[in-house]
Amino acid sequence: MNTQSTINAYPWRRFYPKEVPEEINPDAYPSLAALLEEGCQKFSDRPAYACMGKQITFSELDKLSQQFASFLQNELKLHKGDRLAIQMPNTLQYPVAMFGALRAGLVVVNTNPLYTPREMQHQFKDSGAKAIVILANFASHLEKIIDRTDIQHVIVTQLGDLLGFPKKQIVNAVVKYVKKLVPDYNLPDAISFNDALSRGSSQPFRSVSINNTDLAFVQYTGGTTGISKGAMLTHRNIISNVEAQHVWLRPAHIPAGEGVFVAALPLYHVYALTTNALAALKGGFMNLLITNPRDLNAFIDDLKKYTITGFTGVNTLYNGLLNHPRIGEVDFSHLKVTSAGGMALQTSVAERWAKLTGNTPCEGYGLTETSPVLSSNPVDGTVRVGTIGLPWPSTEMKIIRDDGTDAPIGEAGEIVARGPQVFKGYYNRPEETAKAMLGDWFKTGDVGVMNEEGFFKIVDRKKDMILVSGFNVYPNEIEEVVSQCPGVSEVACIGVPDEKSTEVVKIFVVKRDPGLTVETIKAFCRENLTPYKVPRIIEFRDELPKSNVGKILRRPLRDEEMAKLKK
Repeated sequence: MNTQSTINAYPWRRFYPKEVPEEINPDAYPSLAALLEEGCQKFSDRPAYACMGKQITFSELDKLSQQFASFLQNELKLHKGDRLAIQMPNTLQYPVAMFGALRAGLVVVNTNPLYTPREMQHQFKDSGAKAIVILANFASHLEKIIDRTDIQHVIVTQLGDLLGFPKKQIVNAVVKYVKKLVPDYNLPDAISFNDALSRGSSQPFRSVSINNTDLAFVQYTGGTTGISKGAMLTHRNIISNVEAQHVWLRPAHIPAGEGVFVAALPLYHVYALTTNALAALKGGFMNLLITNPRDLNAFIDDLKKYTITGFTGVNTLYNGLLNHPRIGEVDFSHLKVTSAGGMALQTSVAERWAKLTGNTPCEGYGLTETSPVLSSNPVDGTVRVGTIGLPWPSTEMKIIRDDGTDAPIGEAGEIVARGPQVFKGYYNRPEETAKAMLGDWFKTGDVGVMNEEGFFKIVDRKKDMILVSGFNVYPNEIEEVVSQCPGVSEVACIGVPDEKSTEVVKIFVVKRDPGLTVETIKAFCRENLTPYKVPRIIEFRDELPKSNVGKILRRPLRDEEMAKLKK
């Protein structure tokens, strides 16, 4: 990076805390496996994860992940570069499986547990996953599509598998027989997670030679075409973001090997994956895993058990906690860092959180393709609420016009960025990769502006992407699914503003069958789409706006909705 030209062009450097260097070393470790081994040795006796009242230390994480890696090598005969899909919420099994896969040289394919069989099939087939670790709750979905994928090995885990006796038995029984959350499934060759650990423990683990340019994750994201694309993230990409976060947190003065960070966001999401699961190896802090953050009563009970040092979340999470009558029971007096990302942080929420905890949320910005963080507000108190902060160390950001030229301070344009965290490209999609790059600059597709202090702000999105509670929803995918619903002639999808989730999905439908109802469409969508993608609002129209070549236009529909809101 041309440091001097960056400083001259942008004033952001003068707001960097003195403890934060402008550059980090993205080659600090040869691999994430090396980072894991160092962290587990350095913080061996410290707690690494807590979930449902059970803790495991870094030493135990080291042992368990090595056992799982041994199982992958010796029993499943998987080799460096093979893909392993992981589909589970925040449980103790997740980090064990992920780190075990990375130590064996495999590439992790994170999968949203809420995916429908259709969505699972696309991701598994596209990535070429050969094996999967899946929570039993979702195994019935896998049964429906496994024959149409390359998956050869299935490891099934239950929610309480690592909670110890007798809690394991109690939790698994309640989930299956009382709450009936495990539908029947038939995967006769599946292996239980605990059996996999047992088998791995009896055989030697062989270290794998991994280069930091090797793939670590194929992390799926959407696109304006509606095709879910796998972002190829290397060990070096992730390590650079971990290193940058480590120095960015210095002004918070959290001693190494201490601290408890709340991991309420799912670890399969790139935000929590890097800032919680992987960053803990560098700082030695414990991650408090929240399996179901929607159960706010249980969430608050967990928060009360620990001295919370850091909190990673999104606007809807903070807003939900603030509105809960029991939030005053939590002691936030030791909270030093509140990280907000994934969606816009509302000013009112930031102010209320600061008043409650004494800690102002530091809003940041990133994308799956950037591992994920590009910028954040400083943690030293120089927060500019309403902005996405300053570029992280070794990261450059700028605003460009439509013609590709640099925009001056204060002028809106597309945010582009470059740095060691920028992805290798989209898996098997060189054309899509080329569209996303401008030389070595990544085109975010977001419209932003940089103020005179060098803080960036998002003002709009170039893409048609809809943001629902921090998750990306792509109109083409919704339209493709709805168009297959019997009785639908035409459909257009947009996002409309919503106080709770930033946006909700709205569709406009032209009927083929006059008897078609809203409930029929919603029921069809619930069968084929993750819940947050299901249209909240459905409006029937006699016709939809089109271009002169017959293309359905979303822009006039969005303009109509905005006009309604202004009245």
